[in-house]
Amino acid sequence: MSEVSKRPNTISFIERKATSTAFKKLYADGMSLVEETAAYLDGEGRTEAKRLGRVAATLYAAESMRLTTRLMQIASWLLLQRALNSGEMSRDQMLLEKKKIRLDTASAKTSANAWNELPESFRLLVNRSLRLQNYVQRLDQDLFSENPAATMVEPSDDNPVGSQIELLRTAFAAR
Repeated sequence: MSEVSKRPNTISFIERKATSTAFKKLYADGMSLVEETAAYLDGEGRTEAKRLGRVAATLYAAESMRLTTRLMQIASWLLLQRALNSGEMSRDQMLLEKKKIRLDTASAKTSANAWNELPESFRLLVNRSLRLQNYVQRLDQDLFSENPAATMVEPSDDNPVGSQIELLRTAFAAR
């Protein structure tokens, strides 16, 4: 349990999101991208790679390894979060396993020599995986940063935002 969720009368919207239907969609989209990429690399991508020039083929090989690594790291993170959400793992177990995951797999710059020679389908998969990685990185930071309470607004009698937050807390507690 994070420090935010330990505090009385505190709503952690990000933790709610991580266990909501939005997470289920993120999970499904992420796993779908993994499957789509695997099918592409084993099929159409293999055929398209054979038609590339030497420089583009080298870039394709390097970038496909990065793409595969990136997606496996994302899939691992999603599986851990799902295990946490379903109660299959404790938060401590999940955090221990999460340390093995890297959500920072870089990609070649689109200005790299021969980037535009790569198959468009492949470039789209790379771009989609980068967007997904960025989203998961932000979600991970929001969920597991060292100081999640830093952005919390505390209610007070002279703070109109605080009173609105208190109303939200009451509304969510009623569910």
